[in-house]
Amino acid sequence: MLVKLGPLDAGRIADLRRYFDSVPDPRSRRGRWYSLTAILLVCACAVVSGARSIDELAEWGQRAPNALLTVIGIRRHLLTWRRSPSRATIGRVLGAVDGDALDRAVGAYLADRHRAATEPAQAPSPSASGRPGVIAVDGKALKGSARLAATRRHLLSAVTHGTVVTLAQVEVGAKTNETTHFQPLLAPLDLTGTVVTFDALHSVKANISWLVEAKKAHYIAVIKTNQPTAHRQLAALPWRDIPVQHTASASGHGRRESRSIKTCAVADELGGIAFPHARLAIRVHRRRKQSGKRETRESVYAVTSLDAHQTGPADLAAAIRGHWGVENSSHHIRDVTFAEDASTVHTGTAPRAMATLRNLAIGVLKTLGVDNIAKTTRAIRDEPRRALPILGITNDPDTYGT
Repeated sequence: MLVKLGPLDAGRIADLRRYFDSVPDPRSRRGRWYSLTAILLVCACAVVSGARSIDELAEWGQRAPNALLTVIGIRRHLLTWRRSPSRATIGRVLGAVDGDALDRAVGAYLADRHRAATEPAQAPSPSASGRPGVIAVDGKALKGSARLAATRRHLLSAVTHGTVVTLAQVEVGAKTNETTHFQPLLAPLDLTGTVVTFDALHSVKANISWLVEAKKAHYIAVIKTNQPTAHRQLAALPWRDIPVQHTASASGHGRRESRSIKTCAVADELGGIAFPHARLAIRVHRRRKQSGKRETRESVYAVTSLDAHQTGPADLAAAIRGHWGVENSSHHIRDVTFAEDASTVHTGTAPRAMATLRNLAIGVLKTLGVDNIAKTTRAIRDEPRRALPILGITNDPDTYGT
């Protein structure tokens, strides 16, 4: 798996230390031995190596050779030895760190990595490529963070399609509060010309108007019965008279699926759709046949602010399909490879910080072209020195952070 990564171009991989330096240290200056950046780097290297818990974060540091600790910035004791932060130290720091600041630092780092990884394959200008960037907004619960006196933590994230990286993340009180955090999540991002996808929960007219008018972005919104007027109007369109414009089929995991898409222009002068800035109406018809079961059929309606000359049925189908692909490319990996649902971390901001570190590991490996996160993290665990170059840090000892 490490051979597939090949030699890493240090000139194209940003140094993670510069981003961690922007996170404020929550500790008192008195008695502080390790810098916050050094502790966060130990955690980042450990998660890239497959660590799932705070205990495993500390164990990675205990196994790391003295040369790696020097590069990370672990201070040398007067007796010349270096000791990695203990489990208690790491737990206290992650429980007290500013979750918003840590998410901003990791999001900015992953955005730069994503930009560097995708720029060579993009056309010189968005108009020439014809395919604007696509970002999915989706939420995820941290099931193991619940306690008798506290509900489980819930996070809302903005994740890129294709090469999956988490650009922004905020913590919400409960899933019903996701809509109120939609604007704060996307406000720091430059979304000009970007297409944002989300499920029916976020199809709120006020958020849609802000997205198009203030952020100069486009959207693809799934419409369900929580928007009764718009859903009724979309269902009443003459879909039978519109030919199928794109089809796609796939098989695997014991089932066969086929999806067809139809689009219909929405004319304002003819009444339009009761949804802000809607230009195209979309109907996706899904047929699924699971082994040993009857075939199921479902029609899903959506609207988009994109005009017909800005996109095509195939691109719309890929964007809608890609939104649900985020579940497999990010959330599923966090749950299965990093055992996020099984994690019982619950103190302070530690659950969110651990989720951010998992986003970091998945993002950097995805930008390097890794297609099997589990195998790659196991390979890095056997060669700890490979973790630093993946995070943009050379293995040459220096005095950074000492």
